[in-house]
Amino acid sequence: MTTVEEKLEAARTDLASHDGVLVAFSGGVDSSVVAALAVDALGDDAVACTAKSETLPAAELEDARRVAEEIGVRHEVVEFSELDSPAFVENGDDRCYHCRTMRLGRMFETARDLGIGTVCDGTNADDPDEGHRPGLQAVEELEVYSPLLDHGITKDEVREIADRYDLSVADKPSMACLSSRIPTGLAVTEDRLTRVERAENLLRQWGFEQFRVRDHDGLARIEVAPDELERALEVEFVETVRDALDDLGFDHVTLDLHGYRTGSVSPDESPVVEDVFEATYPTADDA
Repeated sequence: MTTVEEKLEAARTDLASHDGVLVAFSGGVDSSVVAALAVDALGDDAVACTAKSETLPAAELEDARRVAEEIGVRHEVVEFSELDSPAFVENGDDRCYHCRTMRLGRMFETARDLGIGTVCDGTNADDPDEGHRPGLQAVEELEVYSPLLDHGITKDEVREIADRYDLSVADKPSMACLSSRIPTGLAVTEDRLTRVERAENLLRQWGFEQFRVRDHDGLARIEVAPDELERALEVEFVETVRDALDDLGFDHVTLDLHGYRTGSVSPDESPVVEDVFEATYPTADDA
């Protein structure tokens, strides 16, 4: 079996064979490890690039800037808007495909401007096995180089490598773009993205580490990690978040007692929220 050290060395050697690389850089653990490897292999010929858009929380952009400085890699920030794409806005099952196509398109444009021939990303060896991932189709179609995937480096191994590089994001929870908080079929709008971001900023200020605020067309469904549920039930937090999310325009505020779960905004089974409001319940007049 190939060891982590052997995989690491193979990835470095592979990266060194390129004249230069531009890393699609979110500041998460996967892209940060790729950026660190690229700097090791190519020095100043490695560039990290973050695409700023309405779906990227401002806190994540600032974190990306901080981590790039920590790594010592040149960091470029480019802008685009997924909301320019009707296919993205309508929020079908392939939303991530359209987003990733546009985002990576900006990466290739920037790479060309910088005279760099290779764009790489942080797709790891576990990603293709994690169910419906339309964004990976864009990676394949655009022929993005994925060194972690190519060398069989799993998510656990990525975190181990991040520890070796002493990266501050080694234990950072996975973060998806803000549009992932909106159920499939409900239009992605700037207003919805903004209120989700502001709601999640509140949870961040309260010290929660793994969380989501799902926007079910005006109903906010808060998810926190199971080991943080007890704190989320404290009266002071409940009253604060209820009032704050009401001010943001949410009609109802709920806490999901299942805790944080990936993919729960658009489950394969029955809808999470829809039936609650469509059902007819008996009233006192019916008794």
